[in-house]
Amino acid sequence: MAASDLKTAEDLPEKGAIVQRDRETYAIAPHIPGGIIDPAGLRKIADVAEKYHAKVLKLTSAQRIAIVGIAPEDIEKAWKDLGMSPGHAIGLCVRSVKICPGTTFCKRAKQDSVGMGLKLDELYHGMKMPSKFKMGVSGCINSCAEPAVKDIGLIGTTKGWRILVGGCSGAKPRIGVIIAENLNDQQALDAVKKIVNSYRSCGTKKRMGEYLEDVGVEEFKKALR
Repeated sequence: MAASDLKTAEDLPEKGAIVQRDRETYAIAPHIPGGIIDPAGLRKIADVAEKYHAKVLKLTSAQRIAIVGIAPEDIEKAWKDLGMSPGHAIGLCVRSVKICPGTTFCKRAKQDSVGMGLKLDELYHGMKMPSKFKMGVSGCINSCAEPAVKDIGLIGTTKGWRILVGGCSGAKPRIGVIIAENLNDQQALDAVKKIVNSYRSCGTKKRMGEYLEDVGVEEFKKALR
């Protein structure tokens, strides 16, 4: 692959490559669901970074490990050596689902955020959407996965799952609005499916929060019912 073939980050979503500030090198970020990886996986990432002379490894806010500073001609070879799928860090799609340790690891958790988050990641990661789309799953109200600033956020309580919609950080930060509470696992999965399908079919190109402002929260709830 010639360097001239790699013009901008937007040209390469299928290769999972993001152009860096120098406009000459790229970052790639293997998909690590929930940020959970075994020692062998870490070694593989480190080995690939060394082999292709990466400038640095960066732990990202989306629980990935970005290999930064890869030459354009090495991108495909690095992915082949990794044997891992790209984490969708760019493009109009569902990004990696952010997950807290939940009842699997954390003494404060009320719900199994790891199990729920991994299931959501399996179902939706990389799915094409009208705009970029983020999900966060926290096992308690401490909200370590930042669900209130995600397009869909789940918070575990003693009574089940609370679901928020329309949050985001960025240039126009928003806190998500609560649209359902006290849901069991299957009810929460069903609710997320309805939200995703409704948003995908609504015809907007706006981020979820902006779309909610246009249609109104109550009308959105009616559409889900």
